[in-house]
Amino acid sequence: MDAGRVWRLYHRGELVGEIDVQSHDFPWMYGRFRALPGFEPLRPLFAARSASAGQEGDEAMERDSEAKRAAVTMTFPDGGEVAEFLLTIKDDAAGFRWYDEPFEDE
Repeated sequence: MDAGRVWRLYHRGELVGEIDVQSHDFPWMYGRFRALPGFEPLRPLFAARSASAGQEGDEAMERDSEAKRAAVTMTFPDGGEVAEFLLTIKDDAAGFRWYDEPFEDE
């Protein structure tokens, strides 16, 4: 995936944000996040993880990631849906990695 391409976030079918990819450090991609009005109710979900990063164990991090994936879906720049992803958003910065296949339930 090339830098400068826009990935989109949706909540219940509504476009709530866009990530304009600026750089990557495999497997992570980083970009500017543009929140749309529908993102505001979701912002606490992303802020809570930023505030507690490094203070909780793996189980808490997994719950956080699951809550984000339950709240939003992500699409590739071509519009196809991303099967799975890990996503951080802080202010107007976003970092994410994506996966071709859904995560397996353990």
